[in-house]
Order: sequence, then structure tokens, then C-alpha cells
Amino acid sequence: MTVDARTILERCDALARETSSPDGIERVYLSPEHAAVNRATAGWMRSAGLVPRVDAVGNLLGRFEGRDPALPALLLGSHLDTVPNAGRFDGILGVMIAIAAVDRIRDRGDELPFAIEVLAFGDEEGTRFGTALLGSRAVAGTWLPEWWSLADASGTSLREAFVEFGLDPDLVGEAALDPADVVGYLEVHIEQGPYLEEADRALAVVSSIAGARRFALTLTGEAGHAGGVPFHRRHDALAGASEIVLAVERLARDAGCIATVGRLQAFPGGVNVIPGRVDFSLDLRGETDEARDAVWAEIQAVADDVCKRRGLMFEVDETHSAPAVRAASRLQDVVRSGILRTGDTDPTVLFSKAGHDAMAIADLTDWAMLFVRNGLGGISHHPDETVTEADVATALDAFEAAVLALAATHDS
Repeated sequence: MTVDARTILERCDALARETSSPDGIERVYLSPEHAAVNRATAGWMRSAGLVPRVDAVGNLLGRFEGRDPALPALLLGSHLDTVPNAGRFDGILGVMIAIAAVDRIRDRGDELPFAIEVLAFGDEEGTRFGTALLGSRAVAGTWLPEWWSLADASGTSLREAFVEFGLDPDLVGEAALDPADVVGYLEVHIEQGPYLEEADRALAVVSSIAGARRFALTLTGEAGHAGGVPFHRRHDALAGASEIVLAVERLARDAGCIATVGRLQAFPGGVNVIPGRVDFSLDLRGETDEARDAVWAEIQAVADDVCKRRGLMFEVDETHSAPAVRAASRLQDVVRSGILRTGDTDPTVLFSKAGHDAMAIADLTDWAMLFVRNGLGGISHHPDETVTEADVATALDAFEAAVLALAATHDS
């Protein structure tokens, strides 16, 4: 039977059970859970007529040939890894819809003027090693050698994790695709925001993806006795960090950017000890790189002022940088045509403030994206992440129609 929306949701439920956490969904790169979802998804790929394989960095790919095996491929995909305490649709829904679209196209019996490769990326979130988009960066040919020195919380290096997963680190370059062998890239993703829900729309065309930078920040002062050190002699790293965190929110809001301090830890951590060091994170995004970078410059200026007033030191380690990318007009048009085929006469267009694998694939080929409404206020990276069966059915119709529209254009 052809895969329908209910089956897609059942498959998302099945993958949600592959988790390293007893209290929620957590599935990180090169873990036993990663291997398990690759195996399950490979089975669904075979059922849809795709030929699956695991590439040199652990991504799962499935190929469906066009009318000639020598033809280049249209890439469809998203990711199967998660953040801690995740929802079950972020990334996963896009992979399941891509497989279902191929299943329906196969049942039509039409020969396509290109092959289709469904990509299930192994690391988009960066949860384990702290650097996002490892899977898609490898496919795009932008893997960086310095990543081999990354280590997870238990001290396992990325190189060691490769070997434990059954991969050869020396072959990582084989994951890169040749741009000449690629037609383009289309991705389905839940919106991860409230705008479709607020507009009562099921789908949207994505125009661009925010440029993102991530930092590991350290503020160092001097620990001391909470009762014995008067205020005028304190070098309280946590009080200084608090000023910076509030400035992050204010500056980003004023500039129309997005900034989040998601992690903050004070040391030594005693209730009666003045914090001598604070480690905290910063995730900074903007529709343009210029706007994002201007906010970062203002944040640094605030940090410098705080340090001068409080006698602190500020250290910065940039852990991730991705430029803002714009979807190709020709592929936005096929996504728009797919939405039109569902009866929506005026498709919504949204800018994505969240990052996606398409950001990395932009270095390889043109891309476009279809957003699916995310209910309950657009919550994501959370167990309450949700979609409706009706919206998934509409998204599948639109995505299949978009692929066929591209085939018709490619043929002409």
C-alpha cells in the first residue's frame, strides 16, 4: 500500500522510541540509537523502491533511479538526530514525507528526468559534539579537519566515535557529492514557530534561513566568602553575566534579531560563595549576516563595559557559524506550485529563524523548503511538538506535486 499521512505519523512514533533517555527523546550522532533509526528507515526506504546505503559519515541515503541511471539526482531530506528532551517531528517528519513522496511517485509509474536521493542526515542539531550540521556539511564537501578534535561530554572524540560506529575517519571525504550530479535540494520541516498557526494555514514556502553564530563564553572574576567580602571589593562573575544576558535580549530584540542564552553555570557553585567564574552559551541569529554581526559587536561592547566596572575577564570561543542563505527562486516556485495544488490559492511565505540542513547544502546546490504547521503555539525542541494528520496529508500532497512540477520543468 502507498504510504499515507497516518503511516508517516506511526513511523515518527516508532523512531521516537529509539532514545538514550528514559524520560524523553534524545538521539545523538553516532550512537546506538542513531544506528537503530538508520536501520528502521532503511527498511521503509526499500519498501518505497529506494536503494539505501550509509555514507562515510553515518548519514543514511536512499536512491530511486530516473529514466537513466546516469542522470543527476534531486535531493530530498532532513535529519534523524534530536536535541535533549526532544519532540518527535523536528527533522524526522521531513525524512518520512520524502520517503512517502517517492513511494507515491513510484506507484504512478512515471519515469523521472532525474534520480531522487532521500537523505536522512545523522547530525543536524550538534547535540553530542557541539558543532551543528556535521552530516549535511560532509555531503556538501565542507567538512573541517579541526572537527576531529571535538569530544562529547564523556570525553569520546569525534574520531573515536567514528570508529565505534564502524566508520573510517580517513574516508570522510567520500560523503561529499559532486555538484554536477545534483539537480537541487528540497526539504520539508515543521515550522518551529507560531506564524502558520496564527494565520490558520497548513503550509508555507520558506524564503530564507537565518544566519547563525554560536559562542561558548566565560566570565572570570574572583570567588570569595558570601558574608565576608563587601560589595565594593567583589568581582562577582555571575552578577556580571546577568548584566550581559539581559543586554543580549534587549539588543537582539531592538535589532529584529534572535538571541538566546540557553546554558549558564556558575563556579564553584556554593550557596555561600561568590561565583568566581561563569560559563554560558550564546545562540545569535539574524535574517542577514550584517544585522546579526552588528548585534554581536554591541554585545561585546556591553561585556567590555561590565568587565571594566566589575574587574572581570571575558573569553569568547565561537563554536558555530553559518551564513544566512536564500532559497533559489526556481525551487521556491515549485514548492509554491505544490501548495497551490492543495487548494491554497495564496501560499504563505516565511523566513526561517531556525537553522536547517539546507543551510549547509546551499554550498552544494540550490535549495528550497516547505514548512508544515506546528501546533500548540509552534513549540519545538520540546515533547509537546505536534502536527495534525490532516496537515501531514496536505504536506505530502504538496511535496509530491512540487517534485513532479520540477520534473516537468526539468524536462522542458
